Formats: sequence, C-alpha cells, structure tokens
Amino acid sequence: MRALFVGLGSIGTRHLKNLTALCAQKGIPLEAEALRSSARQLPPETAALLSAQHTALPETGRWDAAFITNPTHLHAAALEELRGRADTFFIEKPIFESTGYDLAALGLAGKKAYVAAPMRWCGAFLALKEEMKGLHPYSARVICSSYLPDWRPGVDYRTVYSAHRDMGGGVTIDLIHEWDYLVDLFGAPLETYNFKGTYSHLEIDSDDISIYIARWPKMLGEVHLDYFGREYRRSIELFCQDGTLTADFGAGRVICADGRCIDCAEPVNRRYEREMEYFVDYALHGEGESVNPPAEALKVLKLTLGESL
Repeated sequence: MRALFVGLGSIGTRHLKNLTALCAQKGIPLEAEALRSSARQLPPETAALLSAQHTALPETGRWDAAFITNPTHLHAAALEELRGRADTFFIEKPIFESTGYDLAALGLAGKKAYVAAPMRWCGAFLALKEEMKGLHPYSARVICSSYLPDWRPGVDYRTVYSAHRDMGGGVTIDLIHEWDYLVDLFGAPLETYNFKGTYSHLEIDSDDISIYIARWPKMLGEVHLDYFGREYRRSIELFCQDGTLTADFGAGRVICADGRCIDCAEPVNRRYEREMEYFVDYALHGEGESVNPPAEALKVLKLTLGESL
C-alpha cells in the first residue's frame, strides 16, 4: 500500500502511526510518504515511518491512499493538487472551512473518499447505538465543553488553528463531531437555530461558544459547544418514555434507562484504530461510497454553520 500524508501535525502523525501498526499486523506492505510545508524536523520515531518526505508534490507517481491532514483551510488546495493522483482519500474533519466548494471541481465526484468521523468509532458510541434499538427519544441534549488551552500540552493555544477563524478555527466548526454523530443517529434535522460568538477571556478571534436548538420530525434537540469549560464534559442524553439513556464519552460509559451501566472505557486511540481498520479495508477492497462520503460531510458542515441544506 502506497500512502501519502499531506501535513503531519498531531492528527496526521496519529494516523501515520496507526496505519503503520495496522499494516504490520495484517501483513500489508506499506510505503508511506509525506508532503510537508513546514521546515520543522520531524521527531526521529516519526521520520523513521516514512520512505520519503517532499516539500513539493512529485511530478509523477500515484498513491493508493492520500491522507489530507493539513489545516482545514488548505484541504481544498491539497485535493485539487492531488486530482487524479490518488485512488482513495482520507480527509480529516471538517472537510473544509466553508461550504462554497464544488466537490466535482475538486475531483471528488465518483471518487472513493472518507471524511474522518472518529466519534462514530468510540466504544461508548457503538454501545449507545446498540442500546438505542427500539427506542424513540422525545428529545436529545448534547454537550461538549472543554478548555482550549489544555488541548495541546506545551503548545500556546493562541498559535493553533482553533484560535483563528481564517484558519478554520472556532468551536462551531472544530467540534463538528457532535453534529456528525447526531446526523448519523437521527438524520438531518428539519430546522435549527444557532447562537454563537466569542464571550470568554480566551485570546482568540474565533467563536468560543455555539448553542443550537434543532427539530426533527418526532424529536427536539439541544447542542452546547464551548472552548472554556474547565471540566471536560462530552455526552448525549436521550429522553425516552421509560427514562433517560446517557452516553458519557468522557467517562467511557453508557447509562441505560433501567439503571444498567455499561463500561466502555478504553484508550482514546482505540477509536482512531477502529477508524483506520475501516479505512484500509475500504481503500483496498471497498467499492462505492464510504460510510462518510464528502457530500454527506459537506451537508453536516452546512448544518453546523447554520446554513440551509
């Protein structure tokens, strides 16, 4: 398997390590390369996983898989540059920083492509989907609250893309995971209302809080996203006839309406490993659309940004 990573920041490095481990485990020959704009030297253990590093795209050659893991606002340019050069794309979330892109013009029409959706692969979410079978929630309450300066230890939060609107930052788009998994569970809502802005002490120009109210045919929903919560909270509560079904993603557990508590605790990387297992199988053997194709990811982005579908 020949793979190209466009950008090797923290998430790109995670995917590279997981891909390397998975291919070794399954006996899949791997040749991984990186296209980098940064002159920063990679850590030796990361560089050792690469057969080549490029500062410009080679004029010839083709890859079985291309990982678009550079900053969000550079995704479109990377896809355009790689048009016709990769068989399958793995595009980090969110797919773009705005919704005005033409997928066909970027060469994605009819192309095998998957947009990252790691929350769908975490143990608590998989258990939640099992427990939801046969349930009909009246309402859903979702929260993701965390403190941006704690996201990347040792890195000044003011310098990362999350802090800057023009780089695709802001809690509304950064925490697109919540809307991604809600659409996976219930489909797109009929209508939404969104209030967002910058209200905290954080030194950023992107929005640090975003609140939604949404309506589905038989259910209402509330979504709260913020960058300033000092206590990490990430959960969904589903209010049903017989009680409340809760998935606490931070604690790694699902609490059922009948009082049962399902322990789903696992290392955070496990969800990314499951995601990579799916992607490699799709890249090598899959046909048709992925479980999260670009058109669906663009629809979720529109929903997240409060635009009409």
